[in-house]
Amino acid sequence: MSATGTCDDRGVAGSYGKQKKTVRGLVQSLGVCVLAAMVVYFFVPHDDHAPEVKRIDYSVELVTARRAASYPVAAPEGLTKDWKATSVTYDGKDSQHWHLGFQDPEGQYVQIEQGRQNRADFIDEASQGASATRRTEEINGRTWTRYTGGRYDALVLEDTPGSTTVVAGTASFGRLTKMAAALKMTKA
Repeated sequence: MSATGTCDDRGVAGSYGKQKKTVRGLVQSLGVCVLAAMVVYFFVPHDDHAPEVKRIDYSVELVTARRAASYPVAAPEGLTKDWKATSVTYDGKDSQHWHLGFQDPEGQYVQIEQGRQNRADFIDEASQGASATRRTEEINGRTWTRYTGGRYDALVLEDTPGSTTVVAGTASFGRLTKMAAALKMTKA
């Protein structure tokens, strides 16, 4: 504004020119950023696949568990090489909890859980919330009960002497059945 109270055209025009330059600079900067992001995306190697799961050897833990447990410990025999052992633990305390995890040939998870805890609590924990169905399967002369509805589907063998045996995971019931059929329960 001038001293007389009227608008000075030079101030408005000067301000407009600065805004025009600022917007142009912003658009140019945005273009450079998008171009840099595209270069990184297309020329920097990246892998969208899940990392390869490492195979473990569980033979020492199996021998230890079979010596220490008061029940026959289950482990598979005769599975093809495309079944990959991925985890193993044995807790020799009161529960005598045996765990053996596998990746099946289709990349799904299958676990063997055995323990002496309260059956209902143990099954709930091993299947992560599954409930018993009325469907059973005869596998190698033993009756397994199907459980569904939890994070994992499961096959449960409740007549293991001194323990409960659960085969559970994200795999299909066909794969769970294959694992249950491969189990050999022995005590050292």
